[in-house]
Amino acid sequence: MAGKKIRSWGEAGPSVSGTLWKLGVLGTVDAIAVTMIMVLLAQELMMQAAISIAVLIFVNWVYLRKGGLPAKYLTPGVLFLIVFQIYVLLFSGYTAFTNYGSAHNGDKALAIQTIKNAAYRIVDGPDYTINLVKDDADGSRAFLMTNNIDGKVFIGKDGELPLPVSQNMYTLSEECADKYAEDTETCAKAALRAVGYTTQDPNNLSFVDKAKYLDIRVITDPANPNVGLRTSEFTIALPSESTLVYDETADTFTALVDDDYGVYYAGDVFKPAEDGFYRLDGVLENAKLDGGWRVEVGLKNFETIFADVQLRDPLVKVITWTFVFAISTVLTTFILGLFIALVFNHDKLRGKKFYRVIMILPYAFPGFLSAYVWVGLLNRENGFINTVIFGQDPGSEANFPWLLEEGPARLAVLLVNLWLGFPYMFLITTGALQSIPSELNEAAEIDGATGWQNFRLIKLPLLLISIAPLLIASFAFNFNNFTIIYLLTKGGPADSGITDYDVGGTDILITFVYKIAFSGTGQNFGLASAFSILIFIVVATISLISFRRTKKFEEIV
Repeated sequence: MAGKKIRSWGEAGPSVSGTLWKLGVLGTVDAIAVTMIMVLLAQELMMQAAISIAVLIFVNWVYLRKGGLPAKYLTPGVLFLIVFQIYVLLFSGYTAFTNYGSAHNGDKALAIQTIKNAAYRIVDGPDYTINLVKDDADGSRAFLMTNNIDGKVFIGKDGELPLPVSQNMYTLSEECADKYAEDTETCAKAALRAVGYTTQDPNNLSFVDKAKYLDIRVITDPANPNVGLRTSEFTIALPSESTLVYDETADTFTALVDDDYGVYYAGDVFKPAEDGFYRLDGVLENAKLDGGWRVEVGLKNFETIFADVQLRDPLVKVITWTFVFAISTVLTTFILGLFIALVFNHDKLRGKKFYRVIMILPYAFPGFLSAYVWVGLLNRENGFINTVIFGQDPGSEANFPWLLEEGPARLAVLLVNLWLGFPYMFLITTGALQSIPSELNEAAEIDGATGWQNFRLIKLPLLLISIAPLLIASFAFNFNNFTIIYLLTKGGPADSGITDYDVGGTDILITFVYKIAFSGTGQNFGLASAFSILIFIVVATISLISFRRTKKFEEIV
């Protein structure tokens, strides 16, 4: 036994407490995952459910099998990388080649359902209070309808005439109410079950089931099947007239009556068009029905960026300002930060630590909080800048319009970003200056170099070698500096030019793209994704060229 290592109890295998802890955590994850899978299945998202089931099985296999310790550590990180990075990039790239947007936010089946749900108008007639029920015999959905004029109760199914409820329901209901006077709701449910139906709570229904109940139309007039009862809120059914009918075989909508807004007339036929809309005879130039679906459009979004007349002029203006903003911000913050670093790096200056702490305070505060503070300081009527520093009259509309006109607003954005950005440049240039060997400065002084020559020929080249990559990174950051623009001006003031796009005087590309994607009118995720790809290409190209050119600084020294 000499020389043989005896394993301790802890090395022989996992402890009981460790095993219980692992099973508890894994069980919690499994419970959450199973709940999500059930929701996906209820919404008939079969592919997503299948992927989730596969991932769940894989995770359990990794953590329940013996060995494979590296996989146990890598699995969470890899899963999060796939979900939050790879999937997002792939989805954004794919979206750029589709028409995905507010008018095309689902598949074709959802678009058809949306059109069918909206293809009716209210007409005169009695309304009904309804409860959602399901037929116990065949599982079909129906309404338990109570006429609000005469109180009669009916069962209504889609496309059928309403059937009076059996008298057994009334008898059972009365007997139950006498026996259980304080439980009338249970009595009503028991009476309903006696005639073969079960009540359904709308709050417990899936999105798909709710849509199916909304699709029910109970016919009230055998001579006119276009008139029936519909609901939009699961509590009351109103008499309505169908305006469109869908032919599933031909995949067309046919107008039954003239549209109130003159979009279509009785007899018009709407067929699916290439742009993801049902259009009159399927022709792109003709009228369309509200409610579209996602389709792949190829390079159309990129063509829109370069060929759309409404987009061309504001886009050129936005791109120009984006480069001006990014370059000006990098230059001004670098110059100011370097100047302060040189001053505070002087050997004879006392209290340098205290001054340096004060200089980095703007960098220490959250940027979004500072932006809101500056909005108040730059207020036209009562802001500190106008009323105290400039001495203008409080409340006067004649004060300097910092955030209300394009020129002043752009100046305000640059000044605020200078205040927020120079501490960073101060920090990195201070570190770079302190890394320069003092022997170089002493040798320059001995050779008779002036202070300016020493800075221009020795310090600056050495500085640029160290911080050039950081300057490039700063340019890339400010090229997409959404926070300061949106919080300070929201891209405004609004451009007075004639365009269909929401664009302002201080909009840079990223805020303009944000408005295209999330503006209150005309959200266009496909076009925004195409813009994002172009922004990435521009920034990556400029960064690559700049990184290659920084090597020349090494040749100077």
